[in-house]
Amino acid sequence: MRSLLNIAAAIVATASCTIPAAQAQTPTKPPLLIGTILSVTGPIAGVGIPERDGALLAQKFINSKGGVNGRPIQLLIEDDASNPDTAVSRANALIRSSQVKALIGSTGIASTVAVGGLTDPIKLPQVAFSGIGPAVEFKRSCIVHLLPPQELNARAALVYAKDVLGAKRIGVLHDSGYGQAVFNSMKQVAPEYGIELAQVEKFEIGATDVTAQAAKVKAADPQAVIIVASSAAPFRNVRDIRIAAPVIGSIASSSYEYIKAMGEAAEGVIFPEFLIAEDPLPHQRTFVEQFKAEYGRLPKNFEAAGWDSVHLVAKLFSEAEDNGNSQAQCAALRTKFKGTLADYDFAAQDLTGMQLTGFSYSQVKNGAFIRLPFRIAN
Repeated sequence: MRSLLNIAAAIVATASCTIPAAQAQTPTKPPLLIGTILSVTGPIAGVGIPERDGALLAQKFINSKGGVNGRPIQLLIEDDASNPDTAVSRANALIRSSQVKALIGSTGIASTVAVGGLTDPIKLPQVAFSGIGPAVEFKRSCIVHLLPPQELNARAALVYAKDVLGAKRIGVLHDSGYGQAVFNSMKQVAPEYGIELAQVEKFEIGATDVTAQAAKVKAADPQAVIIVASSAAPFRNVRDIRIAAPVIGSIASSSYEYIKAMGEAAEGVIFPEFLIAEDPLPHQRTFVEQFKAEYGRLPKNFEAAGWDSVHLVAKLFSEAEDNGNSQAQCAALRTKFKGTLADYDFAAQDLTGMQLTGFSYSQVKNGAFIRLPFRIAN
């Protein structure tokens, strides 16, 4: 078994966080071991790496305040290489050999569901990022999600297409993973908004050229195009073939790295999201400042989710002690939590309790995300 990554060593290699020395406290008790499985390589590394960066910062911040009841948090990070089988192997090692007290991850839907097959029977708290997946997750009692369920993602895009763009016929380009899950919900709810899905095209995760699929969408003459993928390629191809309709992206591609990879194709793309670091909401400002001081760049949604994941685990073990009472820990996990990314109610059936009204909307201009005035009414 390959050795686990020790996050303490990783933190030493990063710039120090701007926490005043007078406030720093040193934890005095044995560490609280938290398994963390993320996709830091492979097709969805563009999501997993930001999640890791946010989690690392949260670990450092919490430990500087004395940890959890005097215990420092120690994240044991494993890379699943965007592969569910690898995720299961890594989770087994973390659970059986390292005996972690909770598990964060994974990045992708398939990996999250697979790892849940290990955590649920033993009621090990699992904090996932991917947004609730197949129906089996509804039956699991000790898992929560920090990113919106797929139906919410679908509705956020459709609301903007209808209410702002006035679109009635849209084209959809989506990948075969996360994008497929969102589209499955989109086709169910689109009639509620009076929207026809004029042309829908799927491509494989990691595809570098989807020009053929984009051409079919263009031929349908849509009034707007929705792209759901953790990839810059479809945005570039839509621009290459000169689709004139407005483009709505998704939270999956709402990162500075993806925007840079899109090049000129990013200009004007609209994103339903939660963290616009150029103009953060009041409760997000501290995190944005801390992250920029640590990494020298602005964070986005996945960094905020990583930050929230560790703070949620810290809250859990501050309320339900590490005494082997897994039922009490699961009950403490499934409660309300005010995060940086969003306000959560983990008792909700979708395992997030996130609301459509929580979305903000941005538009890319000159490589920056500019907050749009549109908000969904309560």
